[in-house]
Amino acid sequence: MRERSYHIITFGCQMNVHDSQWLGRVLQRRGFAEGSLEEAQVVVVNTCSVREKPEQKVMSALGRIRQATNSNPDVLVVVTGCVAQQLGEELFRQPQVRLVAGSDGIASAPEAIERLLAEPDRKLSLLDFTSSYEEREEGVRAPSGPVAYVNIMQGCDNFCAYCIVPYTRGRQKSRLTAAVLDDCRKALEDGAREICLLGQNVNAFGRDKHGDGVSFADLLRQVAALPGLLRLRYVTPHPKDMGPEDVALFGELPNLCPRLHLPLQAGSDAVLARMGRKYDAARYIELTDALRAARPDIALSTDLIVGFPGESEEDFQQTLALMRRCGFMSSFSFCYSDRPGTRASRFLDKIAPDVQQDRLLRLQALQEELGQAWLDARIGQETDLLIEGESRRDDSSDGLRSWQGRDPYGALVHVGLPSADGDMTGRMVRVRLTEAKKHSLLGQQAGASW
Repeated sequence: MRERSYHIITFGCQMNVHDSQWLGRVLQRRGFAEGSLEEAQVVVVNTCSVREKPEQKVMSALGRIRQATNSNPDVLVVVTGCVAQQLGEELFRQPQVRLVAGSDGIASAPEAIERLLAEPDRKLSLLDFTSSYEEREEGVRAPSGPVAYVNIMQGCDNFCAYCIVPYTRGRQKSRLTAAVLDDCRKALEDGAREICLLGQNVNAFGRDKHGDGVSFADLLRQVAALPGLLRLRYVTPHPKDMGPEDVALFGELPNLCPRLHLPLQAGSDAVLARMGRKYDAARYIELTDALRAARPDIALSTDLIVGFPGESEEDFQQTLALMRRCGFMSSFSFCYSDRPGTRASRFLDKIAPDVQQDRLLRLQALQEELGQAWLDARIGQETDLLIEGESRRDDSSDGLRSWQGRDPYGALVHVGLPSADGDMTGRMVRVRLTEAKKHSLLGQQAGASW
C-alpha cells in the first residue's frame, strides 16, 4: 500500500464522472497520487442509483476491493454518490468503509479523508443536503481534454413517479452565473475547445430560490460568447421547461451544436401522465418541430422507459409511433424497475419481466433502424471533426494514422490523418464522410486542420 495514494471507481452518468474528476484533482492538490486499486491507500466508489440493481453493483465493487487489497484494514474505502445517499450508514456494515458521502456531502470529502487517515478508528457520514449550492475546493489545474464538462446545478424538483434523483441528489440548487463562467474560462485556458453544461434539469437553471436572476438562455449566451469556445452543448433538458427562447438559440448561436438529448420516456399520454412528466405527446411533437424549424439539421436523441406499470401494448405502440415521428438518431432505453421511495414503486400493476424484455427488444430494433438511416444519410457530407484521440480501428494506411472524434451532431467519426502531423488530439479537421458503420462513420480529410 502506498501512503497518500488514491483510486476512484465511478458508476453512472456524466455528472458522476465530473464529480470523480474533481475529487481526484483536489486530492492531488492535497499531495495524493493516483494509484492502482491494489496499492491505493484511499479507494473511492462513486455510485449511481438510476440504473438497474445499483445496490448489488456497489456491493460487488466493495467485494472486489476487499479481494484486491487482501482485506487490509488500513485501506480507507469511501462510498459517494446516489447509493451512498440512499443507503447511508448501512454501508458501514462493510468493514473497510469509513466514509459515506452523499450527493452534497462529496464537497467535504477531501477534508474528511484527511481526518480519517489521521484518526484510523473513526468513521464519518456526510449525508445532509445543503441549503444552497456550495462551491467546491479548487483542485490541481492541468491540461484539459478537448471537451470540458461544467456543472451548473444540483438536484431536481420534478419528482417524476419513477425517479429517485430528488431523493438522492436533493432539490434543485442553481450555481451562481459568475462561478459557472469562471469554470468555463479556466477550462478554455487549459485547452478545452468544447464545453458541455451539466445538470439534472438544465433549462430550469435560475428558476429556484438559489438563482441569481440569470435564465438558462441568458447563461448560454454568456458562455457562447467566451473567447476560444468552438462548441457548446448541454444535458439534460426537460421538455416541460424548454421554452421558445431556449429553442430559438439553436438558430442564433453559431457554436451551439445542432444536437439535443431530449428525454421522452414514453409516447403514450396515459403513461406520461402516470409518470408525472407534465407534458403529452402533442407537446413533445410541437417542441421537436419547433427545434427543427430553428435548426433544420438538428439531431435528436432521447431516453425511453419500457414496461412502466400499467403500460398496455397499445401504449407501447404509441411510443414506437412517436419514435418514428421524431426520427431519433439514438436513444438510451431501459426496462422499468422500482426505485425505493418513488411513487411508481407503490403501483400494483407491474408489467411481467418477459413482456418488458420483449418490448425492449422491439424498441431497440426500431432504434437501430432509425439510427442507421440517420448515419446513412450523412454519407457524402462534409463536417468539422473535433479529434478526441487515436482510433481503436486499425484503418491506418501508408503515411496515415487513425484518429477518432465527434462532429457537431455528436456522431463518432474515424479518419486517417498524415502521421507527420503528430498528435492531433484537440484539433479540428474538415472531413468528408465516406461510409456508415453500425454506430459510427468513416471519413477522409477534406480540408485543413486548426
